[in-house]
Amino acid sequence: MQITEHIASLSEEGRLLAAAAEQAGPGASVPTCPGWQIRHLLRHTGMVHRWAAAFVTEGHTAYHPDGGEPDLDGAELLAWFREGHRHLVRSLEEAPADLECWTFLPAASPLAFWSRRQLNETTVHRVDAESALGGPLTQVSADRAVDGIDELLTGFHARPKSRVRSDKPRTLRVRAVDTAATWTVRISEDPPQTVRTAGDDGTEDVDCELSGTAEGLYLALWNRLPLTAVTLRGDRAVARLWTDNSAVTW
Repeated sequence: MQITEHIASLSEEGRLLAAAAEQAGPGASVPTCPGWQIRHLLRHTGMVHRWAAAFVTEGHTAYHPDGGEPDLDGAELLAWFREGHRHLVRSLEEAPADLECWTFLPAASPLAFWSRRQLNETTVHRVDAESALGGPLTQVSADRAVDGIDELLTGFHARPKSRVRSDKPRTLRVRAVDTAATWTVRISEDPPQTVRTAGDDGTEDVDCELSGTAEGLYLALWNRLPLTAVTLRGDRAVARLWTDNSAVTW
């Protein structure tokens, strides 16, 4: 996806998140984040938006801590979230193509990184907000979902921080049936190694395969949908290894 598409989608996802949060109310429970209420979701996501925007606007070339979560609630909290989201979108729209700042995953450029990272951050938390309403979720397009799976598998879980480990080597295949994308994830005592292939190239024997729409896989791999939302073949313990250990930490 192009940077401009990421930013446009980020703008829409933040709007949807705020709308769902406003409808649910600050005290509503968030089923996809046990122990959280909508107020916690808004404080966290709003803090991340401001943290990311600071790298873009201030050009920090090393890690810079976030500003913490505010002691706000109700209408004030919602307004604070919306203001920070608009600031993030404007910051990315106005940033130069040759922006230089700190990043923490491989990307074509810092601007490409922050646009993509904040789109996926906001999309996942928009799903959280909508889950509090108990109704249908706003659809994620297949190309965006594939891009998000790429970031998760080849970015986040290639880092030493990944807790998806196994004393016995295991292999997990992720196959998006509505696209040409297939990922083979090799799990060992080291961080997972993921290779993406196209079409039927991923035909080697694996311990477990998860298949489904790109959107279903995207949300299941982020633990926003249960494994029952996709098709599982092979050793369920390998899939559980993922769901039990794949939560992303800072």
